Amino acid sequence: MACIFCMIANKEIPSSVIYENDDVICFKDLKPVAPVHILIAPKKHYDDILDLASAEDGAETMSAIMSAISVVTELTGLEEGFRLINNCREFGGQTVMHVHFHLIGGMKISEKLL
Repeated sequence: MACIFCMIANKEIPSSVIYENDDVICFKDLKPVAPVHILIAPKKHYDDILDLASAEDGAETMSAIMSAISVVTELTGLEEGFRLINNCREFGGQTVMHVHFHLIGGMKISEKLL
C-alpha cells in the first residue's frame, strides 16, 4: 500500500497545504483536535522518528522540519504558544507510518489534549 503522506507530498492526492519547500510539506489535519492542527512531514519517506534519526541525512531533514515549524507558527498566528507532537510507532500512537509532527494551537491547550 502506498504511503498517504508521500502521495500528498507528490501531489497525487489533494490536501490543504499551508507551507512547503523542497524538503517539507505542511498541511491541515483532516480531523483537527484544535482550531489550528497542522501536520508537518518531510517529503522524503522515513517510517518514524527513529528511522529519521538513524538516516545519513537525518540531521539535515530535521533542520528543515524545524525551519518549517517556525514559518508555519508565524503563518498560523501561533506566536502565543502551541503543542508539537510526534507519535512513534504503533505503541506510541503513530497511525501513518511516515514521520510527521502535529502542530496544534489556536486555543489554550489542556494537558489531556492528545
